[in-house]
Amino acid sequence: MSRIGKKLITIPNNVKANINNSIISINGPKGELSYNISKLIKVEKIEDKLKLTKNDNHKKAQAIHGLSRSIINNMVIGVSKGFEKNLVINGVGYRSQMEGKNLILHVGYSHPVNIKPPEEIQIKVENSTNISITGIDKEIVGQIAAKIRSIRPPEPYKGKGIKYINENIKRKIGKAGK
Repeated sequence: MSRIGKKLITIPNNVKANINNSIISINGPKGELSYNISKLIKVEKIEDKLKLTKNDNHKKAQAIHGLSRSIINNMVIGVSKGFEKNLVINGVGYRSQMEGKNLILHVGYSHPVNIKPPEEIQIKVENSTNISITGIDKEIVGQIAAKIRSIRPPEPYKGKGIKYINENIKRKIGKAGK
């Protein structure tokens, strides 16, 4: 049995959860998210908590049990607090700026790279090297952050590129002289 799936999901006071057939929708101060639950999982609302149980004892049901619990818990956290990823740009002449809602990156290519985020994601640029990505859906926030990082991932010799703020880059020693 999934250890994560066994845990109850606590719903804060300012968040409401509605279960209709196999769709759970969660409303909060930051917005609304919904998720289509597998038929192998049953969700029960007990006062201010959600409990997930398996309908079968198949291997597939065990795998989806913990996954569904994590997704629903992330939805509850997202609509109440939100999620944020921070990126840092390192390198001489590397910079970023906002033009409307679009992010424009100047990271050593012959042309600026333009990124148009989805509507539910907000991107902020502070002092042209720090990028902050916020939103209520953890999956989309992480995906956009990974997409921005993949444009110029940090290289191991000088550390130039786009990295997460708490990411540790293994540095390599350059060519040895005579």
